[in-house]
Amino acid sequence: MSGEFEVRREVALPATPEQVWAAVATGPGLTAWFMPMELDPASDTVTAWEPGSRLAVRTPAAEGGAAQTFEYRIEPGTDGTVLRFVHGGLATDELAGITGRGWDMYLHTLAQYLRHFPGRTATYIEAEAPQSSADASAWPVLLRALGLPEAVGPGDAVRVTPDGLEPLAGTVDYLAADFLGIRTSDALYRFHGRAALGMTIAVGHHLYRDGVDPERTTRAWQTWLDGVFA
Repeated sequence: MSGEFEVRREVALPATPEQVWAAVATGPGLTAWFMPMELDPASDTVTAWEPGSRLAVRTPAAEGGAAQTFEYRIEPGTDGTVLRFVHGGLATDELAGITGRGWDMYLHTLAQYLRHFPGRTATYIEAEAPQSSADASAWPVLLRALGLPEAVGPGDAVRVTPDGLEPLAGTVDYLAADFLGIRTSDALYRFHGRAALGMTIAVGHHLYRDGVDPERTTRAWQTWLDGVFA
């Protein structure tokens, strides 16, 4: 049975309030750590627009009247900026927990972007594995296909070797039961296990280098996922 939920997070970010605002309230900023989208301050979905301070968004109501709300409060901190984030809506306890874990990963990605790639634009690459990956047993298969050692952990230097793609040399910057993040010199690679939602494994990468062919790169990652879970 669904009920109201709130995901509340407070994170210290290595950036100015203006940089954080650009990251959460503009299309290029959101693409650099979350996913491509545009926010129109004149839209009915934007319920608060205070540049450098506060942003609030409310999604259109779904069937039954339920809507999702998202609020970002930005305040100067001792060594940067404090972001207070709230996501509210209706969900089961299980789904609310999964949503919270997802935001932990995304807000960590925001911090990584602001620390290592501030102000840089990104090409966003997204691909989904076949339906066979919508099972908890698929996540270890993904890690093995990447060539990661079993004892890998956050902070470890790794060389990832997905077949058909260039090897990736970087650092594991995030690791959870169903999320993996690898930071290289010019990208944040993100792998999502979504079996708890009945969904397939997906990748959502942020590439900060010039000259990326998004269609070709997306096809390459899609082909790799298809091969891993054929």
